[in-house]
Amino acid sequence: MTETMTIREMCDAYNVTPRTLRFYEAKELLSPIRQGQKRLFTRRDRTRLTLILRGKRFGLSLEEIRQILDLYRPDGDPHPQLSEACTIGERHLERMIAQRASLDEAIKELEEQLQIGREQLAEIEAAKRAAE
Repeated sequence: MTETMTIREMCDAYNVTPRTLRFYEAKELLSPIRQGQKRLFTRRDRTRLTLILRGKRFGLSLEEIRQILDLYRPDGDPHPQLSEACTIGERHLERMIAQRASLDEAIKELEEQLQIGREQLAEIEAAKRAAE
């Protein structure tokens, strides 16, 4: 992979839109090299975009993602960043598990209601056929 990538190459490689990349740049999550109107994304930008997209998939807010990204130090101790990522990740995992439990309950209730509805429809249809 080359040292830098254009916005089009980034879009193709990460399946995002130019608007998404510009948005993350405006939020100062990415900082491509500017050459006039051209943006060149570095290895650092690619790594950050990977982490941003992963964080979004996990339901993290951009502010939470920023908190994790801002703790990265290329020549420093990874502990603060990993610790913050774990803290935020555990909080989101708890929320996701609770949401799944709530969703499972709603699915079960909907299935029961649909079954009752189907039975009532069958009774109505049988009564109509008997009346004919």
